[in-house]
Amino acid sequence: MKPSDLTTENRFARLLPQLLAWYRANARDLPWRHTDDPYRIWVSEIMLQQTRVAAVLGYYDRFFKVFPSVEALANADEEQLFKLWEGLGYYSRARNLQKAARTVAQQYAGRFPASREALAALPGAGDYTASAVACAAFSLPEPAVDGNVLRVYARIADCRDDITVPAVKKAVRALLAAVMPRSGPDTHIFNQALMELGATVCVPNGPPKCPSCPARELCLGLARGTAAGLPVRAPKKERTVEELSVFLLLRADGAAALRKRPDSGLLAGLWEFPNVPGTLDERAAAAVADSWGLQTLDWQKKLSARHIFTHREWRMTGYVLTVSGEGPEDFLWADRTALQNLAVPSAFAKFRAEALSASAEACPPR
Repeated sequence: MKPSDLTTENRFARLLPQLLAWYRANARDLPWRHTDDPYRIWVSEIMLQQTRVAAVLGYYDRFFKVFPSVEALANADEEQLFKLWEGLGYYSRARNLQKAARTVAQQYAGRFPASREALAALPGAGDYTASAVACAAFSLPEPAVDGNVLRVYARIADCRDDITVPAVKKAVRALLAAVMPRSGPDTHIFNQALMELGATVCVPNGPPKCPSCPARELCLGLARGTAAGLPVRAPKKERTVEELSVFLLLRADGAAALRKRPDSGLLAGLWEFPNVPGTLDERAAAAVADSWGLQTLDWQKKLSARHIFTHREWRMTGYVLTVSGEGPEDFLWADRTALQNLAVPSAFAKFRAEALSASAEACPPR
């Protein structure tokens, strides 16, 4: 039978030995691939959600120095956890990670459950994460279908269906389940091999590296010249743009005002520099400072910053003011140590850098 006559299932079945051999020879050396500890694999999968591998590597090592066991994470101070997570973004992942750790510690005596269904019921999981952990930690034949896998599938099968549609993901998972090895070391690396192919060869945001691909003889997308245009996705919604006026309020001793964000919503429970909606001119900004019960002693400078989230963009105008007074009850006047140790999201990185510089000038080292 010619490759062009194969069914999609037979196409992937034929690819399997070539794919696994390619993976064993070419896989990146990543720390979570050297363990079958479900706790460490779980943490890696949560960290890797919507985050590049290169960004995760340093965090992964630091995380286990502080939280070496699921019990340590379950009992951790949330502020410490958020500080350790700072810069990874999507802080709800960290909060759900701790909720899952508490569930495992309390309901499963500290041992992760060895089934996809039970793993999927943990906070912050879902089908992909549960399948990835079930396979990598317990060698269960559970396909983990992420964006890399969907892209590989779409190109090899020349599939023009929208990969964001749940029914398409379900169909891909069913097909991979039919060809996935049922036991042994091949089962353990099956998901990693497909994801590695998508991450390093059948890449996004550019032409696939077809000459070095183990699937090149079986890939319909390559044969038909359609690979570079796949997969098909529904157009993303435009980001919502929000204008904010941010206040870097400094006292003479170098302390800066912070406040906690609400317990739900974007960046829930993290520290921020006081801000209000809209782009205020100096007169309106002065009125806000007055409404907080502060006396403005000096207008130091004006800043601008921008931060992009998945579905929204913040465009920030900042005012650096020297003030006196205590302000509202929810203000925390953070000295240099607190500014360094509290979890302030990277959206406010420019303002924190300015605050740290100001605190160093106000209180130079002896």
